[in-house]
Amino acid sequence: MRFYLYSLICLLCSPALWAAAKIDHWQTPQGSRVYYVRTEGLPMADIQVVFDAGSARDGQQYGLAALTAGLLDTGAGSWNADAIAQRFESVGALFGASSSIDTTTVSLRTLTDNPLFDKALDTMQVILAQPSFNDADFQREKNRTLAGLKQQQESPSDIASIAFYQALYGDHPYAHPDSGTLKTVPAFTPADVRGFYKKYYVAANAIIVIVGDLSKQQAEQTAEKLVGGLPVGQKAELLPDVAMPATSTVEHIEFPSTQTHVLVGMPGTYRKDADYFNLYVGNHILGGSGLVSKLFDEIREKRGLAYSASSAFIPMLKPGPFLVSLQTRNDQTGLALQVLNKTLGDFIAQGPTEAELVAAKQNITGGFAMRFDTNKELASYVSMIGFYGLPLDYLDTFQHNVEQTSVASITDAFKRRVNPQRLQTITVGKSAK
Repeated sequence: MRFYLYSLICLLCSPALWAAAKIDHWQTPQGSRVYYVRTEGLPMADIQVVFDAGSARDGQQYGLAALTAGLLDTGAGSWNADAIAQRFESVGALFGASSSIDTTTVSLRTLTDNPLFDKALDTMQVILAQPSFNDADFQREKNRTLAGLKQQQESPSDIASIAFYQALYGDHPYAHPDSGTLKTVPAFTPADVRGFYKKYYVAANAIIVIVGDLSKQQAEQTAEKLVGGLPVGQKAELLPDVAMPATSTVEHIEFPSTQTHVLVGMPGTYRKDADYFNLYVGNHILGGSGLVSKLFDEIREKRGLAYSASSAFIPMLKPGPFLVSLQTRNDQTGLALQVLNKTLGDFIAQGPTEAELVAAKQNITGGFAMRFDTNKELASYVSMIGFYGLPLDYLDTFQHNVEQTSVASITDAFKRRVNPQRLQTITVGKSAK
């Protein structure tokens, strides 16, 4: 869903108006942190309630967080799924619930005019506080999940991703797929879902994000209403640290495809990492900028070994993956890997050129405002700031932090954080004869 906030680009591009988009922060009596941005011009609001309840909280029941989130709007209070959908549709509101590795996010977009806003908010509050998790809905969602897991077995990209996370994280909670596995999901019961909900869907484990045309008083009332029906509970326990791989490994998984999927990487950076901006800008040059990146140039443009090649850091609460990815013809896999590893090794050793850095900074800062050209995208950034405990002026200082990077600081960060001797390589495809 994409929701447009037409005046936001002007707000972000005009220093004089930046104060209007700054994040206000407080805590509800129930212990939930609230992050609020007033945006005027459209009578709409985007609201997110974010729980520390992603797949990293699954324990040994891989997929339980995702299944719980998927069941939220199938029934709540006295309403079934159809009644819930009709209530949102009748006021033009859009509701969603999704989980990732770190979080579960429950979101609402609604008009701010009464009584439309009140009906949408009432419905969201009941979903949060009184989900039904009845047996019929549970079985239907569980079967849908199992069907998706079976489809993953036919997808070389899914197979590669699952093996990649396992290679990087071993026994860490980040290792397993967030949708679960065909070994774990069949054993789930409604009681498991209710237990997960009871433990993690509590006020102390939630942040609330409100972006839209609401006064601060309205935002305060909205936040307190959303978590008012939840027990205070406790914040989720700290996740264990990520252990770096002891040595590099290469794993090939045979699959009857004409293309081989290649993933190379290791645990990389986390959201509050002091090296984050050096790694982010450096990766933009290495493989994050599409057609003008070094990986794309060496692998695609010069040699035609792949349609595309890219790299990314995925920061999370703990170090998320640094990964380089490509797809290549089966008989070219060895050569493509050689070029990938040499390009990466050269970049770690030498860093970018001054010209490459200047171009990257211009590209990143020049497109900065476009990151927030929808109300939903702004809310998502505010959610990231709130959940990961980033400074409230993160958006204000983003461009300055990018400009502060240098060839020396990027080279130093990559040398310390990306070790070729710890890289994990996964290939999925048909072995060349």
